[in-house]
Amino acid sequence: MAPTAGDLPARLQGVKGYLSRPFPFGVSAQAPGAPGLPDTVNVAVYAPGLQEMDIWFVDPFGRLLSVPLFDETYNIFHATIEQLRPGARYAFWERGAELPQDGQLLLDPWGRAIEQDDAGVYWSVYVESDFDWGDDVRPHVPWRDTVIYETHVKGQTMLHPDIPEELRGTYAGLAHPVMVKHLQDIGVTAVELLPIHFHLDEPHLQELGLPNYWGYNTLGFFAPHTGYATAAAQAAGPKAVQDEIKGMVKALHSAGIEVLMDVVFNHTAEGGRGQQAYSWRGLGDTQYYRHDADGRYFDTTGCGNTLDFNQPTVVRMALDSLRHWVEDYHIDGFRFDLAVALSRDTHNHFNPQHPFLVALTSDSVLTGTKLIAEPWDVSMGGWQTGRFPQPFHDWNDHFRDIVREFWVSDHGSLLAGGQGSSVARLASCLAGSRDLFAPSGRGALSSINFITAHDGFTLRDLVSYDRKHNEDNGEDNRDGHSHNRSYNHGLEGATADEELMARRRQTASNVMATLLLSLGVPMLTAGDELGKTQEGNNNAYCQDNYRTWLDWTLSEDQRAMLKNTKALMRLRKEFMAGQPHTFPTQDASSYMHWFNADGVPMRREEWTRPETRLVQMLLGSPEGKIDGLAVFNGGTEPVRIRMPDPDILRALRPQDRQGTTFKLQFSTAEGSLRRRGAALKAGEPELIEAHSVTVYRA
Repeated sequence: MAPTAGDLPARLQGVKGYLSRPFPFGVSAQAPGAPGLPDTVNVAVYAPGLQEMDIWFVDPFGRLLSVPLFDETYNIFHATIEQLRPGARYAFWERGAELPQDGQLLLDPWGRAIEQDDAGVYWSVYVESDFDWGDDVRPHVPWRDTVIYETHVKGQTMLHPDIPEELRGTYAGLAHPVMVKHLQDIGVTAVELLPIHFHLDEPHLQELGLPNYWGYNTLGFFAPHTGYATAAAQAAGPKAVQDEIKGMVKALHSAGIEVLMDVVFNHTAEGGRGQQAYSWRGLGDTQYYRHDADGRYFDTTGCGNTLDFNQPTVVRMALDSLRHWVEDYHIDGFRFDLAVALSRDTHNHFNPQHPFLVALTSDSVLTGTKLIAEPWDVSMGGWQTGRFPQPFHDWNDHFRDIVREFWVSDHGSLLAGGQGSSVARLASCLAGSRDLFAPSGRGALSSINFITAHDGFTLRDLVSYDRKHNEDNGEDNRDGHSHNRSYNHGLEGATADEELMARRRQTASNVMATLLLSLGVPMLTAGDELGKTQEGNNNAYCQDNYRTWLDWTLSEDQRAMLKNTKALMRLRKEFMAGQPHTFPTQDASSYMHWFNADGVPMRREEWTRPETRLVQMLLGSPEGKIDGLAVFNGGTEPVRIRMPDPDILRALRPQDRQGTTFKLQFSTAEGSLRRRGAALKAGEPELIEAHSVTVYRA
């Protein structure tokens, strides 16, 4: 169906004498303020790089037609078009220009769907957005109660034996009751989906025969990725694909689970200069993309191009896309990939008051959605964690690195006779990294705490590999981070040694406990609760196979990790239950107290000594209520401590004349865990196992 110069269709002239509108962008059934005509649509596209424009589309009789967009307003070409009906494929091209030999015309940046024809050419598709939402209600889970689960639509269910085969790896599979129950059982309140915008595989991956599995290479910001739909929905067409996604959102909402999207507005699939033009480059290269003074692409993403958010139309495109997913798909929030690239001014400096951020955070449609920044890009001044404005929440890479060091790489160093870091940095993470977020006027709830993500080692690999193993990515193991703060516990990779697996599991459980007991918003990576491995690949973006798919046939070791995760999630929920919903937004809301091994408040000099590897964290609530105690021992030897001093506790809780009793609820050390239920009074001695986290309820 690709147009060629030797087979031009008859040219139509649109609807004469009928006023079209330069808004809204894309194809719409009726432009605002214009009288409706049967079997007509309004078409508008911003193309400042072209002099005149045609729209090419397939009419109801299967004919490929072209029609001039004969109206032009401020570089927006628009017209009223007959016989472009729902389900029709369409694209744009400059009038009079030679047609491309590969047949690839220019896609609609505002197109609601994308299809590929038998010749490999991509087309925008006109799709209407009606759907029966019934009684769907967005959960609006408070940030204080939010637990995020970052996952891949395909990888989450591709291998699940209890999900029907035709649903595995699909939107419908993620909505299956078996999967919803798993998410509920581990305490997830929000799934954060790796990109589901329509995306392409980069040319270098195609040459290697590898896919872009993660999907960070967007071809359409309004169009869903069809490859994650069931075969039945794909065969039925774009409308069925959209309905399947909406059905997924509706099912997750009914279970109280929010749906967040990872969105990639920083660059597009058009890649670097000289690569295929699919849309923006052909419509207006210099207006859509950033360029330096010499006219070359100014790339702050490492992907060949960077969209220019100093251009109003680029800002409008992103905002319209976000509104579309909120209004038409009921999406609850967004994680912005390389968000610094969206916030650089004309001098390439990060600006927390950038017009895009101001527009985004003040938009009435987007009010109440969760906004999450990946607060870095790859250009100078690219790391901006803690500096995004309210109401953004930032991925906290400081939390990731400090917790990895304390429990994983430090542990290896200590066992080898070296030195680790003091407990002070760990305590700052447990307290929500307040010092990091205070300058932006935000508190601990602005910290998205994470240890792993799609990019990097899984939690199991973090404790099983000293080095990355990305050989299968086709780049001779040069890709991916080399400084992972990992420790293999004495043997690289998989093992059947039960003692070694137990040591690794204890370290992983220490990390998970720290994540779930810290103030802020925890984010789990799908599979970490199951002990998922990628066999040491820490950049598995091109591995669409068993290496990245979740394996649900669990070993006893993996079942133990899942049990620990569920137990810790229950403890987190119990600890937070007594807190106000605004907790902990500011420093004044803190109810955390720190004790040393002697049961008295930590002294200043103890915080700064590297050999101080133990701290007791007392968790409280308003009005002097004490919720519980968590003891973190990062040393290699057990430590006999005293529970917090009763006189000090009475000062914190004067209404308590009986004294505080602590009941052992959880420990990452299996020896201590066997004593679950043991009760200790304030000031009594207790043995804390080496390299462990122990949790008590008051």
